[in-house]
Amino acid sequence: MAEPGGATSTNGGGGASSLKDQGNELFKAGNYLKAAATYTQAIKLEPNNPTLYSNRAAAFLHLVKLNKALADAEMTVSLNPQWEKGYFRKGSVLEAMERYDDAISAFQEALKHNPQNLEVSKKIKRLNQLAREKKRAVEVENLRSNIDISKHFESFKSELNEKCGDKDRSEEMFSFVIEVIEAAIKSWHETSTVLPRVNFLLDKDKTDTTVYAPVVKIDQAFKSPDTHAECYTYLRKYAVDSNAKAACMVAPKSDISYPQVWKGQGSRKWKLSQSDGFFVQFESSVLRKQWFVPSSSEKGRTLCKNPELLDISVHEVVPRIFVETLL
Repeated sequence: MAEPGGATSTNGGGGASSLKDQGNELFKAGNYLKAAATYTQAIKLEPNNPTLYSNRAAAFLHLVKLNKALADAEMTVSLNPQWEKGYFRKGSVLEAMERYDDAISAFQEALKHNPQNLEVSKKIKRLNQLAREKKRAVEVENLRSNIDISKHFESFKSELNEKCGDKDRSEEMFSFVIEVIEAAIKSWHETSTVLPRVNFLLDKDKTDTTVYAPVVKIDQAFKSPDTHAECYTYLRKYAVDSNAKAACMVAPKSDISYPQVWKGQGSRKWKLSQSDGFFVQFESSVLRKQWFVPSSSEKGRTLCKNPELLDISVHEVVPRIFVETLL
């Protein structure tokens, strides 16, 4: 960080000059609190000396008294708009405040008054990168907290409407799927995983909810071919006995030992590289759909990407649960 100094006063006043020198020595010794106090004494003697405000701004910056430092930097600029040090000081304080765009503007002003200042040029370049990173970090947090995936399922919604032939029924199924996926994404963001589950859309008029729950755990379903076969046999019976209208399975890729549907070749080749994430499989008597929700780590935060539609005939994780109804 640049040390105090710069232009000397043109107003005379040996007392203020002496105090400034004392303050500079204290600053160099790392005694920023006493340096700031000494500059304050000098300012009382020369209240229009921009150097004194610049020096005190530097001391306040070291003390992390950023609002006071910014006020002094702005006073420096006000008293001497042609002096690059005032803009440099202002930029340094704004950088510490993480107000990167404002800091860049201040450093650009400093550069106008001294285009050869390589230190300022380097700061501008670095801050542009920090500003981009900060903007992306904010975007990532917004994506993590404001989950709304319905816009990615318009084609699914249209197909569901067409297959169902009943608007109320199709809207109920669509809302059900969106709620399941958004809940899974929220869980993934919070814990970096989801629990293997099948969510059932139960018929409130026909289902005995004291016997049948809307969620079935399938933790052991993907351990082996045998557990897999047992699971979907159970799910088929559960769907019938519970009078379920539809089902939506969620399972993390990392939990699936069988079937590893991302290891196929040729027409069964997996096109989503080695991305971590989870499968979503929608089951009903009129329509079956499957998606994979990839996950990445960005800015130190887990982030789900947009759901990718899969060919369920190639990559199904669970065989058909409902008996197919042909319209």
